[in-house]
Amino acid sequence: MNQHDSAGGQSRDAAHDSSGHQPEHSAPRKGGQWKWRAAIAAVLIGWLLVASLGGPTVGRLSEVQENDNANFLPKQAESTLVADEAAKFVDSTALPYFVLIERDSGITPEDAAKAKTFLDGVPKLDLGNGKTIGDYLSGPAQPVIPSQDKQALLLTVQLDGNRADEVVHEGETVLYAVAETMRGEIKDALTPSGLQVYVTGPGGVFADFVVAFGGIDGILLGVALAVVFVILLIVYRSPVLPIAVLLSAVFGLALAALVVYPLAKADVIELNGQSQGILFILVVGAATDYSLLLVSRYKEELHDYENKYEAMKVAWRASIEPIAASAATVILGLLCLLLSELGSTKGLGPVGAIGIAGALISAMTFLPAVLLAFGRRIFWPSIPRVDHVHARDQVGGRKLWGRVSGLVGRSPRKVWALSALTLLICGAFLPTFKASGISQEELFLDKVESVTGQEELAKHFDAGAGTPVQILTPADKAEQVVQTATKVDGVGTASASVAPGVPPKVVEGKVLVQATLKVAADSPEATKVVEHLRTELDQVGSDVLVGGTTAINLDVLDSSERDLRVIIPAILLVIFVVLMILLRSIVAAVLLVVANVISFGATVGVSALVFNHVFDFPGADPSIPLYAFVFLVALGIDYSIFLMTRVREESIEHGTRPGILVGLAVTGGVITSAGVVLAATFSALAVLPILFLVQIAFMVAFGVLLDTTIVRSLLVPALAHDIGPKVWWPSKLAKAGQPTQ
Repeated sequence: MNQHDSAGGQSRDAAHDSSGHQPEHSAPRKGGQWKWRAAIAAVLIGWLLVASLGGPTVGRLSEVQENDNANFLPKQAESTLVADEAAKFVDSTALPYFVLIERDSGITPEDAAKAKTFLDGVPKLDLGNGKTIGDYLSGPAQPVIPSQDKQALLLTVQLDGNRADEVVHEGETVLYAVAETMRGEIKDALTPSGLQVYVTGPGGVFADFVVAFGGIDGILLGVALAVVFVILLIVYRSPVLPIAVLLSAVFGLALAALVVYPLAKADVIELNGQSQGILFILVVGAATDYSLLLVSRYKEELHDYENKYEAMKVAWRASIEPIAASAATVILGLLCLLLSELGSTKGLGPVGAIGIAGALISAMTFLPAVLLAFGRRIFWPSIPRVDHVHARDQVGGRKLWGRVSGLVGRSPRKVWALSALTLLICGAFLPTFKASGISQEELFLDKVESVTGQEELAKHFDAGAGTPVQILTPADKAEQVVQTATKVDGVGTASASVAPGVPPKVVEGKVLVQATLKVAADSPEATKVVEHLRTELDQVGSDVLVGGTTAINLDVLDSSERDLRVIIPAILLVIFVVLMILLRSIVAAVLLVVANVISFGATVGVSALVFNHVFDFPGADPSIPLYAFVFLVALGIDYSIFLMTRVREESIEHGTRPGILVGLAVTGGVITSAGVVLAATFSALAVLPILFLVQIAFMVAFGVLLDTTIVRSLLVPALAHDIGPKVWWPSKLAKAGQPTQ
């Protein structure tokens, strides 16, 4: 331990005179030091235990994922009601793989014979561990269907959907293993003869999703940590400190996994691939942000305190309120997602909240213990000394944040007016943001076999073949339902019979009519067809219900729109209440909420321009605006919280307007660094070739940078400076004790 961490201490008068801190008691005696050291050792040992248990659990989270849209819908959704009843007519748990075989010159009799031989042999294909595909099929093979143009054959393999997530070999699920095994057999048995063969359909698409999310446990986390490490090296210019901060993030994730895994396994919460990826990013980003704030305050106090324990005590007490308030804001905002009708969105709420709680606990316990264990040496080579030099002394000086605070102090009205105008111009493009849904194939940014196969299938068959619309109707209305359905534009065929000449199956007085669409069943065009179909069939009878894959997607879209109307106001109310309590001010709370809402609008507007005209994306999932709002407003408010809590602290001593300038100068560097770290962390989501995650990555990264560079640096401090002491209304700070401004 170097001399600056010794038990001895000098008088605090100098520190008090220079920094404004009240004098603290002298440094701990040896007995007190042993208590500190024992506490540090206990904390570190406890976290090592958490890491040893939670680390492997992080890798097992994918085992408890649920990725089926149908299971995310509310029970009262029309498609859910149909699915429940359809089980009485057909095996509703079947998950079909489509094997499309084509030859441009035309299918020959030999090709048809090979296709039949292949299909008959599928149940016998080995999956490993003594299991075959036949062990997991829901029924006998369907007949081979030739296309009308005689250039293609369609084979259907029905997997038992209830067993799709079972593990068969070296961590591979049945869903993935069946697709890969068939693709391997196709290369040996069919493609050598010049046939083009694709494994597609719902089973093929989901199998390719497994591949796309295959790097979520390793690549995503590795990229996020690597990016953060590089940024921290630049920020701290220290080789050791970034490692301590990253360990805080990793340990926070381990703690979160220990809670999420058993809850997801017991079906208490729902976890899917997207929410798992977002969990990783949230924990790494939040833990790093909280660590940056604590380390910055600790380093600041080391310029006043010779004893590291005293410095940490002051820094921890000063940091816990804004960090805890920030975490509480994000946690409560995420928990508002429990109001969602969609299980996937509802599941992200507690998953993300648990992650933020893990990040908070780790940053405020593990990191302080590491900082104290290493002492000042952890900042090497830039070791802070007791010199009573503070960032507050740089207001109006030559350094960046001194110049920014000086600009705000000189022309506050001009600064906030130009900032607000810039944000409003960007926000003007918000109505052009397309979030009406996309097909499953368009979710992939890479060209995968199932997507190519689906495109080829649409050339030879009705695009909706194999995934029919299911219409549940009273038996006496079946004929009228079939006639009405076939007249709807976009519907190819409709029938109540399972085969030509076979009478419809009647169960409890009801019949299941199946209609094939002319467009891909999971496309936005198909949802419009089903919406029109429902409208027409409502005239036949209110007891005629429309379900199936396309109807599920339509109900998801409707639920997403409902969630936007319900959850966004709830989140704003929660954030407003937290800010009002934290800052003891209604005016400041309103200012921060409005500023961040404007920032969100600007982010969506810029995203619309980039997605539509730069990346040429086909559209966006309907849940994107809600997810973006949660992350941008709940996380973006963090930086305003960090700023305004420090401003309030300085305002008590120096007055509101000087306090604003001091707070901006003191927090400018660390908050900007935190914003860059969070933006870079979310950018790591772009390594997964899934459109949803890439769009979230861009929107959150851009929005966070917008918040840190314009909203928190210019708009909020300039507005607060222009308003003056009244920004603290109705607290006493708005009326009394204001030095000359």
